[in-house]
Amino acid sequence: MILNNLNYPLDFKFKITTLASDFNITDKNGNYVAYVRQKMFKLKEDVIVFNDESKTKELFRIQANQWIDFNASYSIKDSIGKNFGRLARKGMRSIWKSSYNVLDEADQQKFTITEDNAWVKFFDGMVGEIPIIGMFTGYFLNPSYTVRGIDGKEYFKLKKMPSMFGRRFQLERMIDIDDEDESLVVLSLLMMVLLERARG
Repeated sequence: MILNNLNYPLDFKFKITTLASDFNITDKNGNYVAYVRQKMFKLKEDVIVFNDESKTKELFRIQANQWIDFNASYSIKDSIGKNFGRLARKGMRSIWKSSYNVLDEADQQKFTITEDNAWVKFFDGMVGEIPIIGMFTGYFLNPSYTVRGIDGKEYFKLKKMPSMFGRRFQLERMIDIDDEDESLVVLSLLMMVLLERARG
């Protein structure tokens, strides 16, 4: 199972009416790509990717391989349990600038996801603690991330769009890649968004 015929840019838009971290992924025409649901009150991250908000069809499952940790990684499997790959946080390096590796089903690194400007994270952390002003960091401190292949080429760019509650991210594809790699990257990014969204 793969995500295919994706029309970019893709919008990741969080719902603010639920306690859970739920968000829709739609394409440039407003068509559903997926509906993402993070299970609440779990010691380890557990995320289900459905076909749409009706949650009638489960497409993928993403689960943390260990409890919260700097070096946590997240296994991506399809609805029948077939291993699709995993997203791995780059440990201590992520404290200063968010950085992740994307690995395929054979555990071979295929891509890296790197935050473009570490200062955005730094100032977001500082300003976000200031009463009242901190509420508005989502309008002017918006990180962006670049997905590069092991060939060094830039394949995708993910940007957090200005909003009060950090509700919306937009994904652009810069170079065409095969559907399976594309699905692996999009699934890795949606997990990363859940991990990073608390900022701004």
